[in-house]
Amino acid sequence: MSKITAAITAVGAYVPEFVLSNKVLETMVDTNDEWITTRTGIKERRILKEEGKGTSYLAIKAAQNLLEKKQLDPKEIDLVIVATATPDMPVASTAVYVASQIGATNAFAYDLQAACSSFLYGLSTATSYIESGRYKKVLLIGADKMSSIIDYTDRATCIIFGDGAGATLLEPNTEGLGFQDEFLRSDGAGREFLKIEAGGSILPPNEETVKNKQHFVHQDGRTVFKFAVSNMAGVCEEIMKRNNLTHEDVSWLVPHQANLRIIDATANRMGLEEAKVLKNIHRYGNTTSATLPLLLSDFEGQLKKGDNLIFAAFGGGFTWGSIYLKWAYNS
Repeated sequence: MSKITAAITAVGAYVPEFVLSNKVLETMVDTNDEWITTRTGIKERRILKEEGKGTSYLAIKAAQNLLEKKQLDPKEIDLVIVATATPDMPVASTAVYVASQIGATNAFAYDLQAACSSFLYGLSTATSYIESGRYKKVLLIGADKMSSIIDYTDRATCIIFGDGAGATLLEPNTEGLGFQDEFLRSDGAGREFLKIEAGGSILPPNEETVKNKQHFVHQDGRTVFKFAVSNMAGVCEEIMKRNNLTHEDVSWLVPHQANLRIIDATANRMGLEEAKVLKNIHRYGNTTSATLPLLLSDFEGQLKKGDNLIFAAFGGGFTWGSIYLKWAYNS
C-alpha cells in the first residue's frame, strides 16, 4: 500500500475592495511613499471597511471562492481550521462560525493562533490529520483583519499591515506529492518585542488600557527584523539540507510577506534567483495568517505538478518555521 501524504488540492482567496495606498498614508501619518517602499516593499494594502464585518467575513469569502473553483460540496469537508491572530471574538471560535456559514455541516472546526506563523503551523496540523487516515478533506484558511488591531497614528505599524484571507484544501495523496518535511520552531523570549499588551488574562480591558492604546499591535521593529532575517533563512537552509535539496531543486520559495528585505535575505541564503521567489507584498502588505495562501492563489497558474515548494514564516511569540511540499496538481 502506498504511503499517504497530505496534498493541497485547491486554493481560494479574498481581499477587500478598499485600497489603502502609500499616498493615502502620507495624509495620515508622517511618512512618504519612497520611505515605505524602500524599507518594506509595500505600495498598498487592502482594508475591510464595512461595519460589523470581521475576520470570519474574509474567511468565508475565501472558502467560498475555493468551493466554487473546486466544485466541492461543503458537506464533504471533515474539518475546518482557521489560522488567525484576529478572531471575531475572544471566546466564540471563528472557525466554527465559518464552517456553519459555508455549509460544512459535517465538519468540526477550531481556530489556530501562532501570529504570522499561524498558517504554516496550521499546514502542519492539517497534514497530520490527513496522514493519520482519520480525515479525507481538511479546509485550512488563513485570515486576518489586521486593521482591527492597528493604530493608524503609529507609523511604525500602520504602514505594514493589511486585511485578507486565503483558503487551501488538503486531501490524501498516494503519488508521493504533497507534504514532505517540516522544521518548526518557537521562542517565548520574543513575546516582549511583538505583542498586544492588553485584552488578555494578564491585563484585561479597562478604561486606562483603552486610553493608553494598549489594544493595538506594538513592535520593536529593529529586534523583530533581526530575528526574522536570521531565523527564516536558517530554517529554510536546514530543511534543504535535511532533504538534500540544492537551489536548483527548489522550484519556488513561498515566504511570509512581512518585509521585502527579509524575503530577499532568505532567498539569498538559499541561493535562489529572484524568479523563484513568490512575492505580492507590494499589493497586500502583511496580512499575517493570510500571506502564504494568498501567494498560492495569486501564483496558482504558475505552479506545476511535482514542483518543490519551500514555505517559510516568522511571527510574534516568537514563532517561525519552514515546510517542504511537492505541488500536487496543474491548474
